[in-house]
This record gives sequence, C-alpha cells and structure tokens, in this order.
Amino acid sequence: MTLTLVHIVAGLSAIVAGAIALCAAKGGEVHRKAGVVFVATMAVMASLGAIIAATKLHQPFQKFNVMAGTFTVYLVTTALLTVRRDVGKRWMDVAALALVVAVAAFAFGTAAVALTAAKFSWFPTLPAMIFGTVALLAMLGDIRMLRSAPAQGKRRLIRHLWRMCTAMFIATGSFFAGQAKVFPEEYRSPVLMFAPMLAVLAAMAYWWVRVAWTGRVRRMRIHAVATPHQST
Repeated sequence: MTLTLVHIVAGLSAIVAGAIALCAAKGGEVHRKAGVVFVATMAVMASLGAIIAATKLHQPFQKFNVMAGTFTVYLVTTALLTVRRDVGKRWMDVAALALVVAVAAFAFGTAAVALTAAKFSWFPTLPAMIFGTVALLAMLGDIRMLRSAPAQGKRRLIRHLWRMCTAMFIATGSFFAGQAKVFPEEYRSPVLMFAPMLAVLAAMAYWWVRVAWTGRVRRMRIHAVATPHQST
C-alpha cells in the first residue's frame, strides 16, 4: 500500500512538473528546475510501477507493465543525459542501449504472441507494437550516438525533446485514460480522459517544428543545462 501511494504521488508530481516544463521558457531557470523534478519523479513513479507489477506476475499483462515502467525510466534518464553530458559516461550510454534493445525485443515478442493467440485482443497487442516501435527508434538513435560524437545542436534538442515528451505522454495516459475507473463517472468522457495526452502530443509537435524546421535553436537557450564547452 505504501509503495502504491508513493507511486501515485510521484506520478501526479511528475505530471505537474512536466506541464510546467512544457509551458516555461525553454532553457530558463523554471524550465530547468521543473525538468529535473519531472525526471526524478518520473523515475520514482515508473520504477515503483515496475516493481509493483513484478510482484503480481501471476496476473495478466503485468509483465507488460514491468516493461513499460522500465522503458519510461530509460526515456527520462537518456533525455536528461542528452543535455547534461557533464554527468554522462559512455558506459551509461552502452547500458541504456542494452536496456532499450531488451525492451524492444520484449515488446515485439509480446505482440507476436498476442497475434498468434487463438482469440485476438487489442491489448496488449497494439500497445506492445507501439512500445516496440518507439523503443526501436530510440535504439537506432542510441547506436548512431555511440558511433559518432554526442548529439549537438538541433539533433541534441530533438533527442531531448521527444524522449521527455514521450515519457510525459506515458504519464498522462497512465493516470487519466489508464485509471479512468477511479474518476467520478461524470468526468469519464473521452474528451477529458484523452485531452491531456493530446495536449502533450501537440506540444511535442510544436517544439519539434520550431527546432527542426525553423532553426530557432539559439533562442531556446538549452545550453544553460549543458556543459560550458558544448556548442548549441
């Protein structure tokens, strides 16, 4: 019960901190502090979620929840390391790659088993395929980074951006749509349950376009959280 309570509080804190980080001026003090809180609370929430699920492996789909929690920790950790190379080491990048390879393999394996089952079910088939695809993209990004220098400029910002926003998407989805039954019935409409998730996707798309297509990198001042010798 205590672990579950901490898991819920950490999740709520992560959603609030993530919302502040998305709305604050990028690279500013509020953005940096909210981002650190988001990473810390997301790591606690996802880790405890995986641990709680691991104690219930006899129940359906709990292995999938262990994988989802592990992948979420991976996302926020690598997103932070992307802009804080002063705390990153190559062994961390190698360990992260190994972890995401395992996540992708498990996700696609889960989807394959579900697809060959006598009775098809969208869960966990569809979520497993989505997790597997995202993990595969993350894996390719990690391989590219390990084969070359650490990501710089737009590449670094985009890597940081999509990993943080994907983690935020998972958090909002788990809390709102995933726990719809705990909300009063009058608040269980699809609009209210899925609006936070759509808002995160919209914010990610906005910043992606701003960084990748308009070239407005310098104004985001993301160098404030990088090492002094790195260019942005």
